[in-house]
Amino acid sequence: MTLRQFEYLVTVVDEGSFTRAAELLHVSQPALSHQIRALERSVGTPLLDRLPRAVRLTPAGRAWLPFARAALAAAERATTAARRASGMECGELHVATVYSLTLGALPPLLRKWRALHPEVRIRLYEHRHVDELREAMATGQADVGIGPKPFEWSGYCRRLGVEEFVLVLPAGTDREGPVDLCEFADQGWVLPAPGNGLADFVAEVCRERGFQPWAAVRTEQTATVPVLAAAGLGPALVPRNVLPETFDGVALRTDPPVSRVLAAISAKEPDPLATAFIELLEEAGWGT
Repeated sequence: MTLRQFEYLVTVVDEGSFTRAAELLHVSQPALSHQIRALERSVGTPLLDRLPRAVRLTPAGRAWLPFARAALAAAERATTAARRASGMECGELHVATVYSLTLGALPPLLRKWRALHPEVRIRLYEHRHVDELREAMATGQADVGIGPKPFEWSGYCRRLGVEEFVLVLPAGTDREGPVDLCEFADQGWVLPAPGNGLADFVAEVCRERGFQPWAAVRTEQTATVPVLAAAGLGPALVPRNVLPETFDGVALRTDPPVSRVLAAISAKEPDPLATAFIELLEEAGWGT
């Protein structure tokens, strides 16, 4: 039984929906459901009635709720006192990452971090390639680096989850996934420009499938790749999290799946502020 589980269930009750609660908490709905079931097992009785279009508290849940709210309020007061004593209520957090994460996965978590730590300034360093990120972190550029897990890293490293890749095809394409990348071996692709870490990753994935993609068009901007593919300039393999909200192309999973492990790295053991940020990222459950 954890305070995080308390927060999850209280949020479901307040929102009246697992879906809205998961969006508010920035976790996946299956992860949210799993944690609430674990809490109910710890309590020894169901706390929620799961209805077709709503959720409501059981009698046990109504008895439990005031104590849960009190526990969360007490924990917040204790956390505030500890942060003030340790200096975590002010200062600056330096974060290094790669472009693909700043386009999609990271902003919602930075927004949540800002809400939790409004007095902490954030300095963001962005890199085109995981090798650049590794080199920057080796020299101590930032308090924490977030990106694909680098090879030959001897410092602190904590697995966060996985980054799923999808194949982007033009809007209106009548296909359903998953698809085999080899089906598109003879087509011209939309590819990132050389030097972008995604270009190397896509090339390696295609080599493993037995072909070398040829570029119908290359672009310097990672965000432009799925837009050009949706416009019909060629297929593209991109992280799902870089797709814009108004994206009108077709994004299909691949068979076999394509993904890469995401990790938090640091040249030394993170300080309390960086550790709190890493824990927030870990709670997001990226692909786990």
